[in-house]
Amino acid sequence: MRPDRSSKPDGRRRRVLLLLAFGGPALLPFWNIAAAAEGSAATLSATERFLVEVFGTPPKPEVVWLTPALQARIQETLGHPYRQARLRYWRANDTVAWILDEIGKEFPITAGFVVRDGKLQDARVLIYRESRGGEIQQSSFLRQFDGAALADDRHLTQRIDGITGATMSVDAMQRMAKTALLLTARIGS
Repeated sequence: MRPDRSSKPDGRRRRVLLLLAFGGPALLPFWNIAAAAEGSAATLSATERFLVEVFGTPPKPEVVWLTPALQARIQETLGHPYRQARLRYWRANDTVAWILDEIGKEFPITAGFVVRDGKLQDARVLIYRESRGGEIQQSSFLRQFDGAALADDRHLTQRIDGITGATMSVDAMQRMAKTALLLTARIGS
């Protein structure tokens, strides 16, 4: 009789769970190394490519500490605390870039957000791990975020149309976009 393996996470899922438990985006370089070992060279440089496209030569990363007060605001936006004590971001002149993770349905979606003058200039899906809902990676969906700001009621100032079959991924992108705007206001770009 074969043992039931459905309750044991496979190697990739185990790494995702460890990534979430011990640091999220702060550990992305380790995630990328593990993914490269599996033969996924595109994943290895997804974050680096994003930063080069935004800045040309990326500036050195800065860090914002997620104080209890800031964590409380993030929890209002995400519906849960962000599982890190600090987040890296990149800033040059009036442009700030964030790389955030949020669970879609089962797995984290890694997305990059560019904020300029309190508005989203760009939103990109850097790593998509779900089996469904990959349509959120299409530029026609992502362009909806361009120019969005955070309203007083903590909603985006622009309506984001959903995608049938990708509701949870769309919601995750909206939560991350709001978080990027909230964090940018906190660091004062």
